[in-house]
Amino acid sequence: MVEVRNRRERLREEATAEIKAIALRLLTEGGPDAISLRAIAREMGMTAGALYGYFPARDNLITTLIADVYTSLVDRAVAARDAIPDTDPAGRIVAWGETVREWAVANPAGFKLIYGDPVLGYQPPVGGPSRDAELRACSGLVGLAAAAWPYAAGLQTIGAPAWSDFDPGLVDHVRGDFPDLPAAGLALALRMWGRMHGLLALEIYGHLGPRAQHPDKLYRAEMLDLVRSLGLRE
Repeated sequence: MVEVRNRRERLREEATAEIKAIALRLLTEGGPDAISLRAIAREMGMTAGALYGYFPARDNLITTLIADVYTSLVDRAVAARDAIPDTDPAGRIVAWGETVREWAVANPAGFKLIYGDPVLGYQPPVGGPSRDAELRACSGLVGLAAAAWPYAAGLQTIGAPAWSDFDPGLVDHVRGDFPDLPAAGLALALRMWGRMHGLLALEIYGHLGPRAQHPDKLYRAEMLDLVRSLGLRE
């Protein structure tokens, strides 16, 4: 019985992986709205009803894809950051940003899925599986800001933000992970996020080309300017 169950589990895992692979291809070819359980079922030679045994609805599949894609991105960014000594906060910021860009250029549909185009009719579940990746990304970015804060604090020109300026759930998460970081440090983290994603979003959505022949050089210049603005040196 154990052998039969293991075989069934293996076959289910293989089918689930195939479903997600087809969905990602449909996403790449036609955008989020191209993801259809019926289209996937036809391609796999299954009935739509059989596919529902794996994903009860399209929203369940999309939620799983978002979690997978987001986790892939965060895993890459965290690994790149951790390859740089924590005594080099500038290098860790640049490594995080450039890795996010490299991942996004290689996975533009995935970038749009988690940061851009809404999926028509999709209702994300509260606290769904992508939440863990989102919180890891948040902690990673705020951690970069926290490491830079001793150098950057005296260079901030945005006044004195209050914790009440931010979403309460975000505040609880940040204060739990970084109890010594002031509200202005969270403001800095959000501004760093904006600079990391600004040029990148223009590139992914086709607004830089053909104006910029080497967007990677523009992006690196932006990251180096970012760390200099924080009182760091790359």
